[in-house]
Amino acid sequence: MTTTYSGMLRKMRTAADEDNTVRYTLPIGDEFLDINSLIGKEVTVTFSGDINCVHCNRKTKKSFNQGYCYPCLISLAQCDSCIIKPEKCHYHEGTCREPEWGEEHCFSDHFVYLANTGTVKVGITRMVTDGVSTRWMDQGATQATVMLRVPDRLTSGQVETLCKDHIADKTNWRTMLKGKPEEVDLEQVKTELMEKIENDLAALKQEKGLQAVSEVSTPIHDIHYPVEDYPVKIKSLNLDKTPSFSGVLTGIKGQYWMLDGDRVINIRKFAGYNVDVTY
Repeated sequence: MTTTYSGMLRKMRTAADEDNTVRYTLPIGDEFLDINSLIGKEVTVTFSGDINCVHCNRKTKKSFNQGYCYPCLISLAQCDSCIIKPEKCHYHEGTCREPEWGEEHCFSDHFVYLANTGTVKVGITRMVTDGVSTRWMDQGATQATVMLRVPDRLTSGQVETLCKDHIADKTNWRTMLKGKPEEVDLEQVKTELMEKIENDLAALKQEKGLQAVSEVSTPIHDIHYPVEDYPVKIKSLNLDKTPSFSGVLTGIKGQYWMLDGDRVINIRKFAGYNVDVTY
C-alpha cells in the first residue's frame, strides 16, 4: 500500500531532539510529512510542471531565489541583495524596500557564529538561544558555536566581513554531503580568529559604541543527521530536468535528500514546485 502527499513544496522544517539529532518535516501543500521516518524506504517524487510563488502564490514559469516569482524578487525586502550581504543594508539611507519588515527582522540581536560544515566557516543568524540554530541545521553543520552578539543585521554583516579575510563564509555543499567531517577545535579557531580581527573590531566598536559588539561564551554544539549512507560520487537531481525520480532515501543533511545511486536533491531549491511524494 502506498501513500501520496501532493502540493507545493517549501523548505524542510528542522528541529533538534535531546541528543541534537535533526528531525525533518516537509511542508507539502497543507500537510506536513515526517521525512526521518522515510529513511530506508523507496520514495517517488513527481513534479506536475506547476510552480507557485511561496510569498504571493502567483503562478510562475520560473522560480527565483528559492521560491519567489519575479515581481516578488524585485519588490520584497527579504529578496534584496542585503539579505545575502548584510553589510550592504541600506535602511539608514531611507531606501529599504519594506521599512516595516526591516524594522521587524533587521533591528534585533544577531549572532556571529563558527560552524563546521566540512570546513570551518563564519556566519550570522538571528535565531540562537541555548540550543541549536535552524541555520546551522539548514547548512548541515556538525559543530557550531556562537562567537559574538550584535544589535542589528548591518553590524553583523560588518563583523562577518572582518572575519571573511581570514575564514570562509560559505558552505561547500559537495564537501558537506560527502560524509561526517573530522571534529575541529572550534574554541581554538574562535580564539585565533578573535586575535586576527582584534584591531578592526576595536575600530568598529569605536564607531558603533562599546556595547555594540559583545563576545558570547557558549558551548560547542555537536549536531547529528539521519544518514545511513553518504554519496561517493554526487549526482545532483534537478526537477526541471528530471521531473520524476524514485529511489531509496538513505539520508538527510542540510536541506538535501540523499538517495541510492549517489543521488542528492536540494529540497529548498525547489520551494514553490507542485509535486507528488509517494512512498
